[in-house]
Amino acid sequence: MYGWIWRHLPGNAWVKALISLLLILGVVYVLFQYVFPWAEPLLPFNDVTVDEGMGAGAGAAAAGAGAL
Repeated sequence: MYGWIWRHLPGNAWVKALISLLLILGVVYVLFQYVFPWAEPLLPFNDVTVDEGMGAGAGAAAAGAGAL
């Protein structure tokens, strides 16, 4: 796929490299401005399954302290 894109870009190697960089920046811009904000509510990042009683690692720290 990348070879196909490279062959179809106009100009010499430097021009192709510049156009490729602009295309990559354009794709990154579209992803961050439109795709990721649209997809964020659909992803389970806020579905926390940890209990609020003890902090992470508190049980292991207490068990290790008792062994001394």
